Amino acid sequence: MEYFSQTVTEWTGSTPAIVLAFGVILAWLVTGPVFHFSDTWQLVINTSTTVVTFLMVFLIQRAQNKGGKAVALKLNELIAAIEGASNRLIDVEALSEEDLEVLHQHYRTLVAMAARDSSLTRSHSVEEAELRHNAKAQRRAGVARRHRRGRGRRHRVPGPRSPE
Repeated sequence: MEYFSQTVTEWTGSTPAIVLAFGVILAWLVTGPVFHFSDTWQLVINTSTTVVTFLMVFLIQRAQNKGGKAVALKLNELIAAIEGASNRLIDVEALSEEDLEVLHQHYRTLVAMAARDSSLTRSHSVEEAELRHNAKAQRRAGVARRHRRGRGRRHRVPGPRSPE
């Protein structure tokens, strides 16, 4: 079912699907004079569009649920990985409306404090970006050095160290 719904969701959002939908409507309009614009002629398009709409509501909701969950998981990973970030925000969706409002006010206060800076460049400077970049590069270099030092050695099981 997952493969089917993903395939249908992707296809229905494509250009060929829109062209097909316009083609169906155009064919229906063109056949109007042939069927003398009868009640049956109108019922065909009404029933067809109602059924398609009904099914698409569930399909779209399923796709949004999956996408929303994926984004939440990505954000949770970032929160968990960033030192100083509050782990209380992981699974924030489960909080009550009142708790969410308290958090919202907290961040509005932070925004107001940041707005007191006279310029965006004071809170996001080139120097700050360079510092972050250099810190990341140093961490990567340290990991690479540790990795190189570990090459060629056999895996040792850590044991008690002898006093030296």
